[in-house]
Amino acid sequence: MSTETEAQPLAAELVGSMFLVLFGVGSAVLAGEFIGSLGIALAFGFTLLAVVYMFGPLSGAHINPAVTLGMLLAGRMEARTAVGYWIAQFVGAAIGAALLFLVAKQVPGLSTHGAFGSNGFDDRSAVGLSLGGAFVIEALLTFLLVFVYLSVTPGVTVRGFGGIPLGLTLAVVNLVGIPLTGAGVNPARSLMPALFALGSAMSQVWLFILAPLVGAAIAVVVHRIVHAQDEEWRADWSWLRTSRSRDR
Repeated sequence: MSTETEAQPLAAELVGSMFLVLFGVGSAVLAGEFIGSLGIALAFGFTLLAVVYMFGPLSGAHINPAVTLGMLLAGRMEARTAVGYWIAQFVGAAIGAALLFLVAKQVPGLSTHGAFGSNGFDDRSAVGLSLGGAFVIEALLTFLLVFVYLSVTPGVTVRGFGGIPLGLTLAVVNLVGIPLTGAGVNPARSLMPALFALGSAMSQVWLFILAPLVGAAIAVVVHRIVHAQDEEWRADWSWLRTSRSRDR
């Protein structure tokens, strides 16, 4: 595989992660009071849908370290590739958060300290969800998202109409999660806005990094049980895909 070919998926993950934070989190920061939870959820879902159609054939449009972890644990990608994806995702999310922060500072009276689209529990949850409840819901919501990724993709990349269930799933995840925790389900999306928000956002961000990774690991286990035949087929034919790539 050429250096150019290796760089394309990483660039796709970087730009896609930037878009997710800039437009998804941006909808909450800049327009939340006008569009409400439904509008924010749709913004996340439509952004992922667009990113999948732009970059799905290149990288799979994971734009989420938890999704990449699921692909790694499922044996669909190598650890070296996964690390590259993670770096690209966090860098892209940081760029998106920085651009959003610059825009937010141009809005008179808009406070970013301790908020800025970050996630939280207890007094930072709209319904006062406890730490334990937040961990469970973040793991469950991420479980659903990763399970759908594993189910609609034959490997790592996404083609055809795969973007539709993925976008709809992220929208549903946000509809459920926004009132509870702000709907993190993505360590990069949660960490980078929290770095700009500071304050109490940083003291709670650990949960929104750990819980999604736990949810992703559970999704892999359940997917192997529910879709056992599909996983066996991939294992049986993996040698053929490997030999073809070497011949090229």
